[in-house]
Amino acid sequence: MTLPLHALIESGDADAPILVLLHGRGSSEDDLFPLGRMLHPTATIVAPRAPFPGAPWGYGPGWAWYRFVGGTTPEPESFAAGQAQLDAFLAALPGHLGMPAAPLILGGFSQGGTSSLAWALQHPGQASKILVFSGFVADHPSVAVTPTTVGATPIWWGHGTADPAIPFAHAEAGWAQLAAAGAALTTGRYEGMGHTIGRQTLADAAEFVQPLA
Repeated sequence: MTLPLHALIESGDADAPILVLLHGRGSSEDDLFPLGRMLHPTATIVAPRAPFPGAPWGYGPGWAWYRFVGGTTPEPESFAAGQAQLDAFLAALPGHLGMPAAPLILGGFSQGGTSSLAWALQHPGQASKILVFSGFVADHPSVAVTPTTVGATPIWWGHGTADPAIPFAHAEAGWAQLAAAGAALTTGRYEGMGHTIGRQTLADAAEFVQPLA
């Protein structure tokens, strides 16, 4: 079975989860792939490449999950298209790996974190855990934060207070939305950290991921 998106894959144990990591805007599948084994020692690690070339939108030589408009708003059409391609990828992945019953942990950085959270809210209960590194709740008609959409899926969201790309205020607003909807939310506030994944951030995320609840 051919996957609809190019991806790097590192096999893990047969009884371990599938950990899918989505890169940020203007980056590639190579970016977060090395972090996978740091997050989970036995999972099958998957890092897909976003569907859209970033150069036409001014994002450099890498790739993007959607075109960004500003604030917490993605361009509607490209966001919907990116979500559709991500959904097709995740639907095909367990069969491609020969792991139809494996739990799915989905996460990402920046656009990847925003896209992961959006997908989870549109598909309640289909992921075992969600990781958001410096993302936001997308202002898009398909993304609703309600008790039904958050379900019982544990969500971890870490964000730096000095993030110049996605202001910390966006994280606080997203945390408040998720908490009000009753999400099983774990947050990480990283003083002075910019738009990056710091050592402590990674350690906290790994602690959240293991063991799979």
